[in-house]
Amino acid sequence: MKKWIIMAGVIVVLAGGAGAGYYYWWYLPAHKSDDPVEVTAKVERGPIRVIVASTGRVVSNLDVDIKCKASGEIAKLPFDVSDLVKKDDLLVELDPVDEQRVVHQAEVSLSASTAKLASARQDMAVAERTLATDRRRADSALTAADSRAKDARAKADRMKELRDKALASQEDYDTAETAAVQAVSDLDAAKVKIDELKTQELALELKRQAVKLAEAVVEADKINLTIANDRLTDTKVLAPMDGVVAVRNVQIGQIIASGVSNVGGGTTVLTLSDLSRIFVVAAVDESDIGKVREGQTVTITADAYPSKTFRGQVMQIATRGVNLSNVVTFEVKIEVLGDSKALLKPEMTANVEILTAAKDDAILVPAEAVVRKGRGKQVVTVIGEGGSKEEVAVAPGLSDGTKTEIPDGLAAGQTVLVHKGGADSKWAAGQAPGGPPKSPIFMGGGRGR
Repeated sequence: MKKWIIMAGVIVVLAGGAGAGYYYWWYLPAHKSDDPVEVTAKVERGPIRVIVASTGRVVSNLDVDIKCKASGEIAKLPFDVSDLVKKDDLLVELDPVDEQRVVHQAEVSLSASTAKLASARQDMAVAERTLATDRRRADSALTAADSRAKDARAKADRMKELRDKALASQEDYDTAETAAVQAVSDLDAAKVKIDELKTQELALELKRQAVKLAEAVVEADKINLTIANDRLTDTKVLAPMDGVVAVRNVQIGQIIASGVSNVGGGTTVLTLSDLSRIFVVAAVDESDIGKVREGQTVTITADAYPSKTFRGQVMQIATRGVNLSNVVTFEVKIEVLGDSKALLKPEMTANVEILTAAKDDAILVPAEAVVRKGRGKQVVTVIGEGGSKEEVAVAPGLSDGTKTEIPDGLAAGQTVLVHKGGADSKWAAGQAPGGPPKSPIFMGGGRGR
């Protein structure tokens, strides 16, 4: 019996201790959170810098994919990755044998067409001279025939008069008349010769057209020869600029496709990068892009050089943003300045801090000291002597999230109220409305109600 009495007493004591422990665990923090939390700070005078932080990647000034206009087997490839290249250096050369054959064929065709043109011109010249000679001869013959016809007709007419007067015989008249008829016939024949010259003129025009056709063939062959020479020249690719070989995709002996005639765009032989200027392309959130301006100073760091900083300047801000998973960012192009920029390599990850605003001498308070009160009104609570409080309306200036500039209304050395921890205290107090909870040992309840 005594044993059971002792055990019951121990249980009561343990239950009382557990309830007391629960009571203090629950009640005291909430009770303490009801007490006002006041933190103060001094108004200071000093510098403030407002920055927009982001990350980006390092890019070169210009990347050029080198392709060959001709197709064929690579014979020379003098540069490898990371080699420095000067403008007009030979980057790649293809085996030129096939293109040399095409050039020779074009030269032969041009030679043949040139000879045909010369022959056509000679034929035309002969035809022109023949026509001129025949025209003079025909004109002479026509003039002579016309003169003879007129003379013969005149003689025949006089002979007729003499016959009618019995001064000439009929035979003499018939002879004169026959001569007149023959002269007319000769005149008609001379006129036919003149008409025949028109046929020669048409034939001459055909020869002129043949010359023009031969000239066109020669011109076409010249163009073909020029194209063939260009293709032969295209077997050599020269560097379009100074730069560094960033990528080399081919080897000597590999057959590549033309970048001009191939539907797929041809084979990229090399990628040449201009590293005379280095940039960082950073993605800036839409909430910060309004602060960024061209010409602003940028501090750049890279994981490859953790103890080194690089200077930069904002050069370009994208007009259109990029929406990725409902997050809109804008591309900002930053040029890296200084001699140490050569340390940065394309595609490195870089951290940037864009200095959007700065003042070297400003009145500063903690950012939590400025609170909104009413619509469009912001105040700072100034702690006076004896603990008096006065709310001063302010128009905050620059803010870096930690410190806020107060251009007017405050002076350095004043004490202001910093609103820190208030939300935590209210949250804790809200966990136990109406006072401390009852012990679950005695009430049979848990902490959640």
